[in-house]
Amino acid sequence: MVLLSERIRAFIAIDIEDPVIVGRIVNIRDAFVGTGAPMKPVEDYNLHLTIRFLGYIPMSLVDDIHRIMESVEFKPFKMRLVGVGAFPSVVRPRVIWVGVREGADMLKSIHEQIERGLRRIGIRAEKEEFVPHITLARLKGSRNIERVVKLLEEFKDVEIGEVEVKCIRLKQSILQPSGPIYKTLREVCR
Repeated sequence: MVLLSERIRAFIAIDIEDPVIVGRIVNIRDAFVGTGAPMKPVEDYNLHLTIRFLGYIPMSLVDDIHRIMESVEFKPFKMRLVGVGAFPSVVRPRVIWVGVREGADMLKSIHEQIERGLRRIGIRAEKEEFVPHITLARLKGSRNIERVVKLLEEFKDVEIGEVEVKCIRLKQSILQPSGPIYKTLREVCR
């Protein structure tokens, strides 16, 4: 029995499914893990680009969010992954990510359309500016940080490749001690 008030942790994303691209991203991620800095790497099968993190939402909103996703105007497009960076900055890295060069404008358009729809159903606008990226790892301390900073400099212009974007997905994030499990609840493909 599902309670009407049941809340789930959710986000809207684009999955990275091309095994060649996943392999390249994993090699870069593993180079950062190899620095010995304390970090939580993203699992290979969880690599994605978050369009909008929703946080904990009532399960009853899933269909409304799906309708918003269906209303988004986009055609399949190429997303070119280039460069590695960090939030809040490369000298004070907390989140290590792969950037998007071509396709970023389309991703921003998708984000804005979703954002407008979410506001209509009472979900507050994000405070942060949307920066398209794929998270590789989250740092959990500053040991060996100089090695991480050096690698960020080394990989700042690395070419990873192109991914064709055809689908956006509403995902549930089920937190586990071993790491999150992502489950697709709804998808919209063009």
